[in-house]
Amino acid sequence: MAGPDDAAGLSRAIGSAAFVLALRERGVRDTAVLRAMEQVPREHFAPAPLREHARRDIALPLPQGQTMTAPSVAAAMLGALDMRPGVRVLEIGTGSGYVTALLVRLGAGHVRSLERYPGLARAARERLGVNLNDATVEAADGLGPDSAERHSFDRILVNGGVAALPPHLPAALKPGGRLVMGLWSGRGCRLVTIAREGEAPPARLEGPALRLGPMTPGRGRVS
Repeated sequence: MAGPDDAAGLSRAIGSAAFVLALRERGVRDTAVLRAMEQVPREHFAPAPLREHARRDIALPLPQGQTMTAPSVAAAMLGALDMRPGVRVLEIGTGSGYVTALLVRLGAGHVRSLERYPGLARAARERLGVNLNDATVEAADGLGPDSAERHSFDRILVNGGVAALPPHLPAALKPGGRLVMGLWSGRGCRLVTIAREGEAPPARLEGPALRLGPMTPGRGRVS
């Protein structure tokens, strides 16, 4: 006879399958990203009063006026990032830590995640728990010129929209690396991928329109 734990596990599995099916219906096709989203419970990273909405494809509010990106938007950005096992990732805008956990699940060798609000960074570290073996979360200005100083990365993910591409970020890409971000223009915010192949200048690819909040430079004044 099945016990309460078995019933709860079955309910979670059904919920995860329905969540992934809904994302597929919205056009998410990257199987690795869908598998990661099935395995990483978004509700674990959502604010407690909003956990019942975590399996919906909507952005959720976080403290300090920040947001937890809608799953389909996060999936589009992760798909464009083209993750590979063992890659070193710079993530700008930790937020809840959900995307950090997805990057780890997708095989990142290490994720360096920068969050401008110390309180959000602390909460993300607590939620990530054992995943911090594969990630570090720091309170820092991710858009500042020293965010990638003396470091190089295989992948860079900016979890928000910016008005202009910070020039130090493409410079921090290793050959074969990719930078994915939202870029604001008169047409709204669009997905932009910067790909560096060998020693050639980085190539810029424009993707679909995204619903992303603006990313603000500087350290947050609220702890």
